[in-house]
Amino acid sequence: MFQIYCFHLKHFIIFVEIYSGILIRKAFPYGVILGRFLALAAGLFLFSCSSVKYVPESQYLLNKVEVETDGAEIGREELKTHIRQKENYKILGFIKFHLWLYNLSSAKKESSWLRKIGEPPEIFDEGLVFASEERLRQYLANRGFFRASVTSDIRLNDSSQKARVKYKVNTGDQYKIREINYHFRDSALEELFFRDSAGIRLNPGIPFDLNLLDQKRSAIVDLYKNDGYYYFSKDEVSFLADSNRYDQEVILDLFIGGSPGTDALREFRQYQLNDFYISVLPGSVPVSSPEGYTQFSDTLRWENHTLYSSGEIQYRQGLFRNLIQMKTGSLYRLDDARYTFDVFTRLRQFRFIDLQFSEAGVPADTSLLDCYIRLAPLSKQAISFDVEGTNTSGNLGMAGNVNYQHRNVLKGAEVFQMNLRGAMERQQRMVENVPEYFNTRELGTEASLTFPKILGPRQVVAAFRNFLPKTVFTVGFNYQQRPEYTRTISNIKLGYDWMTSENRKHTWNLVDFNRIDLSQFDAGFIDFIKDLYIRSSFTDHLIFATNYSFIYNTQRPGTMQNYSFMRFNVESAGNLAYLVSETLNRPLTQSADSVGAGSAGYYRIFNTRFAQYIKSDVEIRRGIIMDRYNTLVGRAFFGVGLPYGNFDVLPFEKKYFTGGANGIRAWQVRSLGPGTYKSPPNAYPNQSADIKLEANLEYRFNLLDFLEGALFVDAGNIWAINRKDNRPGAQFKINQFYKQLALGTGTGFRFDFNYFIFRLDVGMKLRDPSETEANGWIIGQRKYTGDDFNFSFAIGYPF
Repeated sequence: MFQIYCFHLKHFIIFVEIYSGILIRKAFPYGVILGRFLALAAGLFLFSCSSVKYVPESQYLLNKVEVETDGAEIGREELKTHIRQKENYKILGFIKFHLWLYNLSSAKKESSWLRKIGEPPEIFDEGLVFASEERLRQYLANRGFFRASVTSDIRLNDSSQKARVKYKVNTGDQYKIREINYHFRDSALEELFFRDSAGIRLNPGIPFDLNLLDQKRSAIVDLYKNDGYYYFSKDEVSFLADSNRYDQEVILDLFIGGSPGTDALREFRQYQLNDFYISVLPGSVPVSSPEGYTQFSDTLRWENHTLYSSGEIQYRQGLFRNLIQMKTGSLYRLDDARYTFDVFTRLRQFRFIDLQFSEAGVPADTSLLDCYIRLAPLSKQAISFDVEGTNTSGNLGMAGNVNYQHRNVLKGAEVFQMNLRGAMERQQRMVENVPEYFNTRELGTEASLTFPKILGPRQVVAAFRNFLPKTVFTVGFNYQQRPEYTRTISNIKLGYDWMTSENRKHTWNLVDFNRIDLSQFDAGFIDFIKDLYIRSSFTDHLIFATNYSFIYNTQRPGTMQNYSFMRFNVESAGNLAYLVSETLNRPLTQSADSVGAGSAGYYRIFNTRFAQYIKSDVEIRRGIIMDRYNTLVGRAFFGVGLPYGNFDVLPFEKKYFTGGANGIRAWQVRSLGPGTYKSPPNAYPNQSADIKLEANLEYRFNLLDFLEGALFVDAGNIWAINRKDNRPGAQFKINQFYKQLALGTGTGFRFDFNYFIFRLDVGMKLRDPSETEANGWIIGQRKYTGDDFNFSFAIGYPF
């Protein structure tokens, strides 16, 4: 089957950005007056409408709910989640924006748009207060606080028609488990438990907490299900607690295999795996269709496996040999079943995956399970066209992509992808204080082939078998034309990626080869680069690299849970090429040193100098979901690259830069740093260096269904590590770098159009390390100008 997808423009922002920039610059001479006016208007706008407009007479708006507790084990926010009635949501910590939207609506139009996007007033209900008290007592009892007390203080204000409720919680001491008695239905269950359950046993002295007991209960069930007990369930594990014999201590009886009073004759049996039946439904057949099995035209059998498929969709048996961890004759294991489901999911080949087990019918009473795997594949081939507007810190343009994908090119779930890209961007530079406009052009292609397994020696394949591995081979070519120079980049990459858990992903590119050729230099551009060290990075070079990346990510889209993200990268280049050149005693090529002080010798491959460096960086993010309207996200980044050996300059495409839509947003991209260095007036932003330190904090608040606001603070800078970089103030010094941090703040909007998120940010400089006066501080030291603000348009969140 072959499908074509066509997508419309992602965004069209040229007109908007040009004219918004003109208006802002014209307004800056009156910035203070304008700011005061906007603040006054916003205040009148927000507070002109009564918050109790739709609260009936003799009733009250629940204005505030507080929780006061004396216990350190359970926090106020945790207790607040169990309260039945809460006040209306707030943004910025104090503005009930959505209630305000609702109150703007007309009383005559109950189905108005404002009511749909707003939030109705929370009418105080005394009955829900008493219900909340009881719910809090029950929750505390479940956590082992049997002597907790909960009271409420209700304050009603007749003049404002508002209510305030404060819950006062006295937890008392938490009960502990004094003794655990185990009871097993049979000796086999007992033997397995004490043989393999060291990590899940309950120990005397731990708190009596039903949440903890439920976790242990699930772990016990998994223990038995991973040893053949297919029918073992949570109903077979129960607890009986006696809190009357000791003061604040519990005697706990744990029953495994059934609680007292259940059928004593029930037998628990270990099951072994028997036959496997794999059916790949034709793509046109609904997964619920009873006729699906009648449309199979091909049947393939090997060992105890049967594969049903059709001529439309075919997979080799080797794919299933590699993916199915379960083997005929082995005990049923829940973890193996979960792994099999996960690995089929990660293939991204199937729109439906179903995994079931049933007892083998013949012969009867054999303790055998047959496994049935039903798969419904996605479309085999697809083409997508993607046209978009681009913005690189005010430089506007258009780009287009054509993407082709084949999901089963070699009949082993191998995915072939090809991308063709073309782009043109209009940019501006100043020549003798006169703006000069020019276009940059880019053409490129990239093709990749992904194998759902590790390709390599048998020992390596066996070691990675359980980690959902993939092998990815990529080739690409990119042509870039600028007024200053023309650059081509050719690359070949061979790598692996695998997952050691649901949250941990590893990528290792064993071979990452890049050839960068620069030509057609503009003489004025080269002469403009006064620093010989920077100029030397604009030369032809090769990169023979290997790199490793580790990602830890707990974020789950669509959930209301806090998340963490960590990415670690390390890359090394040129070492093997240098070692081979040294071993073979290859001749050195002599050239001027990167700072012009004498000559330097280096090796060449394919008649081109190769780079030698080591580079590593780490990025950490933390997202705190306050409620469905408010989120706080923090990010920290640190990276360093060290050139040495055959090339004493870090290649310019490997250098770090900051600023722009995804960096310190008060600066244009590549216009900040390094250190306290200040580039010449009217120079095109192109600042980069070897070290980067950056931190961001962003508070996001929902305004409408499709509109989100944000407030942010960004800090950081870049520095040079190589002493040959003689840009004034660029060097990293351990006793100086923290004094050279740039600081910016700002606000922005995010427009969620489902297919993508369009972002608009405006950043304002607070501290510029390149300024010599007032230690770089701008705020409170001088008047702001248009150069102290930066507009950024982008797709997606910054982090």
